[in-house]
Amino acid sequence: MIKRYKALALQIECPAVNACENKAAAHSSMQKTLKTVLAQISGSKKFIGPDLKLIVLPEYFLTSFPFGETIEEWHEKACITTDDILFDEMKDFCKKESIFLSGNFYELDENFPELYFQSSFIIDDEGELILKYRRLNSMFAPTPHDVLDDYLKIYGEDSLFPVVDTKLGKLACIASEEILYPEIARCLMMRGAEIFLHSSSEAGSPNLTHKDIAKRARSIENMCYTISANSAGISGIDFPFASTDGLSKIVHFEGNVLSEAGTGDSMVANSYIDIEALRDYRSKISMQNYIARQRFELYAPSYTTFSHYPPNSFKEQKPNKALFLQTQIKVVNKLYS
Repeated sequence: MIKRYKALALQIECPAVNACENKAAAHSSMQKTLKTVLAQISGSKKFIGPDLKLIVLPEYFLTSFPFGETIEEWHEKACITTDDILFDEMKDFCKKESIFLSGNFYELDENFPELYFQSSFIIDDEGELILKYRRLNSMFAPTPHDVLDDYLKIYGEDSLFPVVDTKLGKLACIASEEILYPEIARCLMMRGAEIFLHSSSEAGSPNLTHKDIAKRARSIENMCYTISANSAGISGIDFPFASTDGLSKIVHFEGNVLSEAGTGDSMVANSYIDIEALRDYRSKISMQNYIARQRFELYAPSYTTFSHYPPNSFKEQKPNKALFLQTQIKVVNKLYS
């Protein structure tokens, strides 16, 4: 166990692949982006020092996001598997630099050939892919919840909320706006999570945003560190470049912001992570030990009884964006019926 080390929420520009004509062009763009990202990580480690052991990258740092593309179009152009050469390069780099790396990408799955999933990952300092988490809440992208019965038959319950025990502590991933859903963080904490690795691409503002408040709240509620990496703008699409810029930060398990980047490409959001201090804090009997005082049995019947957004929404219909809208309209109507 490394009891105290530095982590970095690396804030970097995310070049979009939307304008690429085909898969080959998109993959070439991803390779160019990755080369830049790895060089920035290497440079950041030289500046921050050898205590830097954990780096979190922004959401979909290789591709940006679907901006008008259908599920089929994005599937064909921007999605890869963890067997891709890009992952080989990241694994080799992590081993060479002796770091853990977390990020987010669009993933293909042979068990669901018509779909893609938005996945977060962790690669350790031995170059091993040690965790993969697939986003469960999304507006217009497929999730395991949309094919839940089949997904659980293949991957099991443990696949939904993975936590990995490492020399840096117990790590878990939260994707993008899922920081707004307390249940995601809570389920990860139940499984032992001590550090939330939050890859995000969110609106930046000098005012407190919903996501920025949520980062503090999830850290306080679950007595966890949150390492949240936002993009330094998205380039290559008809989208105001700097809208998703800033707010990368590291939040202490008591909710204090330890470090925060301004705007633009930045390594400023770096700070020490003290796992021994976190575990000591969790071991104390106090009003602030929110984990020890949880009474989950009170809430379980409500979650079992009430259903809002239905699972298995792709079971009867081919997945498309119109289906997402139809489902959400039904949910909203049900809430007021």
